[in-house]
Amino acid sequence: MASSHTVLMRLVASAYSIAQKAGTIVRRVIAEGDLGIVQKTCATDLQTKADRLAQMSICSSLARKFPKLTIIGEEDLPCEEVDQELIEDGQWEEILQQPCPSQYSAIKEEDLVVWVDPLDGTKEYTEGLLDNVTVLIGIAYEGKAIAGVINQPYYNYQAGPDAVLGRTIWGVLGLGAFGFQLKEVPAGKHIITTTRSHNSKLVTDCVTAMNPDDVLRVGGAGNKIIQLIEGKASAYVFASPGCKKWDTCAPEVILHAVGGKLTDIHGNALQYNKEVKHMNSAGVLATLRNYDYYASRVPESVKNALVP
Repeated sequence: MASSHTVLMRLVASAYSIAQKAGTIVRRVIAEGDLGIVQKTCATDLQTKADRLAQMSICSSLARKFPKLTIIGEEDLPCEEVDQELIEDGQWEEILQQPCPSQYSAIKEEDLVVWVDPLDGTKEYTEGLLDNVTVLIGIAYEGKAIAGVINQPYYNYQAGPDAVLGRTIWGVLGLGAFGFQLKEVPAGKHIITTTRSHNSKLVTDCVTAMNPDDVLRVGGAGNKIIQLIEGKASAYVFASPGCKKWDTCAPEVILHAVGGKLTDIHGNALQYNKEVKHMNSAGVLATLRNYDYYASRVPESVKNALVP
């Protein structure tokens, strides 16, 4: 019976199924051929039909099952009746079999804040760079990101017609992160992953100061954290205020659950309580290993330009 499971594990199990449903919606919109693109604040800040439908699906599905949650989504959408076919009420049974870390066992619904990015990497999605795209559902308690789900709708999309399309990664602090094979960049290699579409002098100066062997420019915060945990990059460096709390909440959990670290450019932990400003105005620095090596190389000029 559901009542024998803690609120947190029930929420994560539901978020897993809900993220999978959102991934299906993201794929369906492309298949139907009409992305319904609108510009939000500028030419690189886009919203599509998939962003809108996926957020309606995620937020409505969560709110129905957990009515006391605080849910903060990226898209500013009007309140309207949501089509029943967008609602997902399943939960991933394998998650319910896992023990809840003792420090979270007494958490109540109303204590939790959920940060939702229904489609991280929208610009890349519109350009057909589909492996950059993720669905992000992050769960915070007392201002700290403690659980998260990342769905990659197009994982394996270039692996041929017989490959299983899409995957879902999940994690809880104190329990671990699941759904991928943890791998590290070869020792001594410094590979930086950074923004593809939001470049600036600050971003370039910070990346150059890391003395990298290679620089990867890709879309999506979720995608960049996956590069860290799968050994494709050693540090995610973004010296700019462009990123928001819904971009980092879920990915931060997955990284922290396997011993990595994500902070702002100054080394401060990010806060995720419901009153916090949405913008990560002091940028992002994240690594799976050797955080101090990269943190020590952030130029003072960059730190001075980015105020927390």
